[in-house]
Amino acid sequence: MKFTQPKLPYAPDALEPVISAVTIDFHYGKHEKAYIDNLNRLIKDTPFEDMPLERIITESDGPLFNNASQAWNHIFYFFQFNPSGLKAPGGKLMEQIEAQYGSLEEFQKKFEEAGAGVFGSGWVWLANDAEGKLHIIKASNAENPLTQDLNPILVFDVWEHAYYLDYQNRRPDYLHRLWDIVDWSVIEQRYGY
Repeated sequence: MKFTQPKLPYAPDALEPVISAVTIDFHYGKHEKAYIDNLNRLIKDTPFEDMPLERIITESDGPLFNNASQAWNHIFYFFQFNPSGLKAPGGKLMEQIEAQYGSLEEFQKKFEEAGAGVFGSGWVWLANDAEGKLHIIKASNAENPLTQDLNPILVFDVWEHAYYLDYQNRRPDYLHRLWDIVDWSVIEQRYGY
């Protein structure tokens, strides 16, 4: 199976001023494309060639894991945004956020703090376990909650290439602004409770 890079569901400038068209071009257009190209090269003529991407992530290591996970992580990240999407969660997800964190605002504060606290490059994830409990996970490099038997539902990319053109070294500002474009209807569907 050859993996292809999906077309974004919005124009390159649709997320401005939170994420610029220039960042979209470099981040999704070049970085993500390189991960997918490398993934296809690494799986050729191996047992991984016919596996779904999630299985490659959970069963591989080294360069194959890094490229498979980064390809998946970036698609997951970019496809959670919509400038006119749902601005707050509802239903069971909101109930769980309030039960664990007190309020959406308190959850967002803790999530931003976790993202700002990732040393070097990585991700900050919101995932749920089999009982629906939420977990904020600080992850280095290509780490992914799928490898911990958790269900990822939200992610912010804290690799410098995700924000440096727009925010330079101001990672906390970038993290805070991302809430303006998160489409909570996507996150609710991923939660699935």
